[in-house]
Amino acid sequence: MNLCITGGGTGGHLMIAESLLEAATKAGHKCIFIGSTHGQDRKYFEKESAFAEVFFLETTGVVNQKGLGKFKALFKIFKAFLRSRSLIKEYKIDATYSVGGFSAAPASFASLSKSIPLFIHEQNAVEGRLNSLLKPYAKSFISAYSKSSSIQGYPIKEIFAHNARERRELKTIIFLGGSHGAKAINDLALSVAKTLDEKDIKIIHQAGEADFERVKKEYEKLGVDVDLYAFTKELPALITQADLAVSRAGASTLWELTANGCPALYVPYPYAAGDHQFHNASFIVENELGWCEREGEDLEKKLLELLENPELSIKSAKLLSYSTSDVAKKMIQEVEEKIQ
Repeated sequence: MNLCITGGGTGGHLMIAESLLEAATKAGHKCIFIGSTHGQDRKYFEKESAFAEVFFLETTGVVNQKGLGKFKALFKIFKAFLRSRSLIKEYKIDATYSVGGFSAAPASFASLSKSIPLFIHEQNAVEGRLNSLLKPYAKSFISAYSKSSSIQGYPIKEIFAHNARERRELKTIIFLGGSHGAKAINDLALSVAKTLDEKDIKIIHQAGEADFERVKKEYEKLGVDVDLYAFTKELPALITQADLAVSRAGASTLWELTANGCPALYVPYPYAAGDHQFHNASFIVENELGWCEREGEDLEKKLLELLENPELSIKSAKLLSYSTSDVAKKMIQEVEEKIQ
């Protein structure tokens, strides 16, 4: 089978693309990737990946554009749509899997225009606009938050489940601000760094490229040793080291932490479309799998309370029992079955 995986923009979408690529190549299928020159797509796949070919087309998001900007964005998508049609024909694509994000639009519409089966994964508790538009035309629409989804669970790379462990004692904490970083989480980490150091709790921190230098200087002023990263693709190993996470509530990171058994305090990005990060985290809280606090609330107090929380091992055990494995493999198997 020749499979096109499309979508991206943010790390969350691209992590799903990685998990599908991993499952598809293990099954002996050939995959190409169609993404965008904007967002995180190039950072993930341009230099190294198992894709047979990768293509980054000139596209931008439409939803947040106004007036002439919206027209220009739509024109770019139309040009990318025509290019995608050519690529689908050239590589004899049998099916397309969209992982969402604005960069999924050209290849998704191109596939439908050529009667190529389209499969969609919705990563968030609140459906994205593009996914909602394409949903009626998709062969399958997968969501970890929908009971009607033909496959339950969330596709993640196998390493998260493979290295899963139950946390019993808080020795290491990891701060994750997402692929772009998060100043609120960075500031929270700095505010509790001395306390963590005094308690002999190791700090791992992905600060994001934009805020990295400031955070680095602040840690130096505090005299606290920390494993600090701007951006890293070694998160599976780092998350496995951690006993507690403080993280944005992007769906991919949330489910990776779940599969690995790492309890987390989620701080949703307040400006996410449809407030989807809050809804993602609410799903975790409602199932008693973790904690969630809004930005602007007393994050420092809440985190310090969690340092003494005896429920760490309880939450970790619940996470391990809740997570499902082989979701990406099942998604690829479904494609195989439906295009026969």
